[in-house]
Amino acid sequence: MGSRLMGYLFCTLAMIGVGSTVVASKLIAHGLPPFTASALRFAIAFPLFVLAMKLKREAWPRVSGREALLLVVQSAAGSVGYTVLLLYGMRLTSATDAGVITGSLPAVAALVAVFMLHERPGALTVGAVALATAGVLVCTVGFGDGRVAPGPGAGVLASRLLGNVCVLAAVCFEALFILLNKRLRTPVSPLPMSALMSGVGLALSLVPALMERPWTIGYDGPAVAGVVYYALVPTVGGFLLWFAGAARIAGAQASALTAFVPISAAVFAAAVLHETMGAAQWWAMACVLGAVLLIACDGVQSRGAGTRRPSLPARPDLDFD
Repeated sequence: MGSRLMGYLFCTLAMIGVGSTVVASKLIAHGLPPFTASALRFAIAFPLFVLAMKLKREAWPRVSGREALLLVVQSAAGSVGYTVLLLYGMRLTSATDAGVITGSLPAVAALVAVFMLHERPGALTVGAVALATAGVLVCTVGFGDGRVAPGPGAGVLASRLLGNVCVLAAVCFEALFILLNKRLRTPVSPLPMSALMSGVGLALSLVPALMERPWTIGYDGPAVAGVVYYALVPTVGGFLLWFAGAARIAGAQASALTAFVPISAAVFAAAVLHETMGAAQWWAMACVLGAVLLIACDGVQSRGAGTRRPSLPARPDLDFD
């Protein structure tokens, strides 16, 4: 029982860290170009993962050419694509909205698996996708919280809509990462996988970052602090917490704990950015939390029946390396 409780604690702390990345991304987005911020993040995280590999005496995996290409595509989608799109979105939308949308990742992953892998979803998964979709729509349109108004309000709504679309696209890229990870034939343990994704992400970010002319940028203190926090706490620290916890509890139980993502994002947004939640955002959060619960219940049912369902991503910062 003690081990299981520790598993719940570790996974919960990891998910709280996930929610905090939305606020960190908000600070980063207004102070640094997205590819420069992404390159800085990986430049900090990659050597720490390599050091952890040396301390644990883990070797780099030997993969085929096809799998090496797959790893590059994975990193492009789940590391660079997710981070850059999230940063673009955070320039236009609120951290609370983004937290609700990123919390829909398990349902989005299930939906993408249906179209890409032709998996047959269960009734609970269908319900989860419907709830998550309703949550994103309510969060974006803002029905009932006074955000939709004629005149100048229409421009604000258009900006928020574009930002939310960017965040949702980031979540779709993350879901694509999860599915690509299932295509690997050579087993890769979590720590080398994280190091690989960070290293490839750094390589893929460098050229676009140089095109942003980072040497001409006046580096904003809070933005740089946000990058350092993102690299150290949710990426490296979250990795250690998530896998330590996931080893002690069932996958469906870990999936249910992703409910802390939108909750922690809302709390951090209120505490750090002084954002407030309208009625629409409360309703949207309820929809997303309901979707997470249905995904978790479907995981329990499918495990008991011996069938496969789209599984929970194995990365602690929504860039689950």
